[in-house]
Amino acid sequence: MALTDETLADLALSRSSLDRVAFERRRPEIIRELLDDPHTRVAEVRGDRMRVAAQGGPSPDGALALALRAPEHADRGRLALLLGRDPAGTAYLGVVGDEPDGQDASPVDDPEVDGWLTMRQAGEALCPRDAGVFTTALALANWHGAHRFCPRCGAPTEPVEGGWVRRCERDGSEHYPRTDPAVIMSVVDPDDRLLLGRGAHWPEGRFSVLAGFVEPGESFEAAVAREVAEEVGIAIDGARYLGNQPWPFPSSVMIGFAATTRQTQLTIDPVEMAEARWVEREEYRVLLRDGSIRTPSGISIAKRIIERWLGQTVESVVERVS
Repeated sequence: MALTDETLADLALSRSSLDRVAFERRRPEIIRELLDDPHTRVAEVRGDRMRVAAQGGPSPDGALALALRAPEHADRGRLALLLGRDPAGTAYLGVVGDEPDGQDASPVDDPEVDGWLTMRQAGEALCPRDAGVFTTALALANWHGAHRFCPRCGAPTEPVEGGWVRRCERDGSEHYPRTDPAVIMSVVDPDDRLLLGRGAHWPEGRFSVLAGFVEPGESFEAAVAREVAEEVGIAIDGARYLGNQPWPFPSSVMIGFAATTRQTQLTIDPVEMAEARWVEREEYRVLLRDGSIRTPSGISIAKRIIERWLGQTVESVVERVS
């Protein structure tokens, strides 16, 4: 897809700066060697959290930084993931902390205790390297947690190739990380109003642009048209690519589009949608300021798509009444 002046830049989770060193993964001893090297930087994943710390002084790259560490003896018994190397050659490993009985083993209930934060809480404030480390490690950890057994014969699988493959211990078949593509789109009518929807299980006031998973044998543009038709009963005239970003919740990539329509009468699918509405720009600003409507999180491409239509950031709207 060609980039244009309308393509969204610097999406929060699309800023990885590491070389993924795919050829190094093939060496069976690579993880052991990196765990023996005190210069290796380790990012530990516990459940859906990593430990972060505030940057010292003003930083143009990010207000938070991952609390990376050297390898520990306990890491030898944990799932280790080769994330890549930085331009200086330093290697980065993701290490998955213990999870008893498959449950989240994060030692904290308060997300801010000891600096253990989720991607949603920390992602926007991390520098490109750390955002990429967190995103990749979390996506891989989620995949490993859900694919411990062979889909062909049911035997246990083991991680190989630096954590990027799982191999069946019985039949030797290899299985690779799963990424589920989903389209997300603004839809604008002839009066330049934006279509917003509230999911069937979302709380009151939480609205976003429409989205849905791509089906087998379907192009991204066809998925945009189908999802809009299914969820609100209108046909679009066309869709333009805006950008994409990984979304490791648990294993998606979001592909953004801008669509237009000449139809305004909505017929919502009650299974998918609680409500849908058209909003004008000034109306949306008023709803933001009085708290009647909530936007998606700061790390999401959904927020950036809405701001593209709005012509300003959500924060700049709210700050006017703060």
